[in-house]
Amino acid sequence: MTGAAPEKSTYEFSPVEGGVPLKTWTRGVTIDDGARAQLERVARLPFVFSHVAAMPDVHVGIGATVGSVIATTGAVIPAAVGVDIGCGMMAARTSLLATDLPDNLAGIRAAIERAVPHGRDVGRGKRDKGSWGEVPADIATAWSGLAQRFAAIVAKYPKLAKANTANHLGTLGTGNHFIELCLDEEARVWVMLHSGSRGIGNAIGSYFIELARNDMRRWFINLPDRDLAYFPEGTVHFDDYVEAVGWAQDFAALNRRAMMTNAMRALRAEIPKPFEAELEAIDCHHNYVRREKHFDRNLLVTRKGAVRAATGVKGIIPGSMGACSYIVRGKGSAQSFDSCSHGAGRLMSRAEAKRRFTLADHAAATEGVECRKDAEVIDETPAAYKPIDKVMAAQADLVDIVHTLKQVVCVKG
Repeated sequence: MTGAAPEKSTYEFSPVEGGVPLKTWTRGVTIDDGARAQLERVARLPFVFSHVAAMPDVHVGIGATVGSVIATTGAVIPAAVGVDIGCGMMAARTSLLATDLPDNLAGIRAAIERAVPHGRDVGRGKRDKGSWGEVPADIATAWSGLAQRFAAIVAKYPKLAKANTANHLGTLGTGNHFIELCLDEEARVWVMLHSGSRGIGNAIGSYFIELARNDMRRWFINLPDRDLAYFPEGTVHFDDYVEAVGWAQDFAALNRRAMMTNAMRALRAEIPKPFEAELEAIDCHHNYVRREKHFDRNLLVTRKGAVRAATGVKGIIPGSMGACSYIVRGKGSAQSFDSCSHGAGRLMSRAEAKRRFTLADHAAATEGVECRKDAEVIDETPAAYKPIDKVMAAQADLVDIVHTLKQVVCVKG
């Protein structure tokens, strides 16, 4: 189903030879040739429905492009979901105001860092600092609600038993994952965080991606990219993947909930004034797959670096370490499959950012933010990302801005 270019549109329409068209919300922002080529390869898969939607934060990913929305009939692509299954955002407004915060925010940052395991440091005979050494009682209780379903998955795929599970529940991870203290347009204090399904999500994603590749070889199916290997609906592997990915998405949501609870506890310990938490709370995945109805068809919708933005549904679009973030309300754009961007989107690779920017550049870009300013976070410096204001302008027809948040504390892994 290729369709014709609409006479008027707020997106760019690009036909793809041998495939469905692309609809890209990228006016005023950069989309590199590699990302466009990836989008076109996905568009040529025979089970992709109607078109591939690309959000303004689109950039090259593994297999499928980050910032893409792929609706399929009769198949699912594990690498399009990726290995950080269920990665997403959570934000909660407190009753605190900026004037309730101390002048020096280093203590709050340190308290959150103590409360939530973060980063990664595995050495011979050492525990990973980003995991729990001894799983706390409340985390163990939370894990018990997931354990039975996980056991059913492991019974079919025993290799997954060795992955990190309860010891990663309520932990942050590395890379672009973060916990922030933010102020909105009325100087109200929010806690916002970004993480996913951690080690177990990675294990599930990696295992099923390789399983799909093996299936393609066994069935003599040649693909333009091996990371586009898929499971056809009606096969055992399809059913097992849908079960496992759904479980990992639930783990990711619970992981964010546990971190939010512990971050709020840390904040209470540092601020003597009693306050209410979660007056407004939003939680949303941005790496996931789910069944949805669009254009009167029942579809599998994979959002790889995209947020559901159905009519009235709130979501979170974070900026970089030194930029604003946004609480948004979806407008229900049919052409985007009810989606919007999941952030600013990388402008360059991590390696390129480390080559290009200095510690002085990073310190200047994060001035006024209590955060790490060392060489290990240069790849996360604001200039490595697209300008969030341009990203928001490009998707003005997808979401309305409800709140504008500016971080004052940022905890990175």
